[in-house]
Amino acid sequence: MQKILLACAGGFSTSMLVERMKEAARGRGIEIVIDAVAENDIAAQKPFDIIMLGPQMGHAEGELAAEYPSIPVTTIDMMDYGMMDGDKVLGTALELMEKGV
Repeated sequence: MQKILLACAGGFSTSMLVERMKEAARGRGIEIVIDAVAENDIAAQKPFDIIMLGPQMGHAEGELAAEYPSIPVTTIDMMDYGMMDGDKVLGTALELMEKGV
């Protein structure tokens, strides 16, 4: 089963977005694991198929992409994040996972 990992500075602000993404996945009939963690806890969550960073962590995208070269790493669009648009963020994750790195 695929796993989407959302990361932010403390792991708290992404919790609501995770719930909205899970709702969107159920609505699409998709079984997928979606978790939110603090930046320091990313490695402990392996394996995962994509890392999506909260906008406040966009500065770490390049470093994480180098650390995890075999999976997509992306920063969540600020508007989608602010609107807590779980369906849009889920769609972005699925698209990037399909494309690979």
